[in-house]
Amino acid sequence: MRFPQIMIAPNGARRQRADHPALPLTLEELVATARACRAAGADALHLHVRDAEGRHSLDPARYAEALEALGDIEGLEIQITSEAAGIYGPQAQYDCLAALRPGWASVALREIARDAALAPRLYALCADEGIRVQHIAYDAADLDLLARWRAAGVVSSAQDEVICVLGAYAPPRPGHPDEIAGLLPHLAGLRFAVCAFGGREEACLAEAARAGAGILRVGFENNLTAPDGTVWTDNAAAVSSLRKCLNRRAA
Repeated sequence: MRFPQIMIAPNGARRQRADHPALPLTLEELVATARACRAAGADALHLHVRDAEGRHSLDPARYAEALEALGDIEGLEIQITSEAAGIYGPQAQYDCLAALRPGWASVALREIARDAALAPRLYALCADEGIRVQHIAYDAADLDLLARWRAAGVVSSAQDEVICVLGAYAPPRPGHPDEIAGLLPHLAGLRFAVCAFGGREEACLAEAARAGAGILRVGFENNLTAPDGTVWTDNAAAVSSLRKCLNRRAA
């Protein structure tokens, strides 16, 4: 089995401290979580920042501050999100990327598709500025949209990285390992990652590893519980468990 990278998604856009006391919201908490997750075996971090009230933010200044604070964690790649989360429109997402010019960003296909005229500009910006794009696909229809955009030249051939999201946050729908087989025919020619909502997160990621996923994303953004149903103590515990699961399967 090819050994994939582990990415930690420690907070997401929607959860609050009431969901879990160890959910990192402040910059100091994010840095501490990142260090703990790196020590537990994480290779990358999917970064969301929050505003002063703890709400999802695409503020480039907040992102720049976080990227600087996280930059000295050796061996941990940082990916920002441009996720709208029901708050931002495509123009605000574009403006965030244009102002920040991060090394790596996730971009939800269906969110950018809300402005068909802006989509080519956004992907061209990323290509011109060397921003590595990870497309977010929530279902096969999103992957078909990506195929059409690649064929039309809206998305360049080099922008070939996608993360498949299994399940959903709202209304709650847990991901299931069986979903992966149905997505594989849509992933030809793409480098793919997987994340999953719900308690079968680790089983989904193990199946994704068998199917050839290059990145497995774990963490409190999508799931708070271990395979046995107990609540994770923190994000690092989820990383450690997934790392051990992959090591067992590789042995």
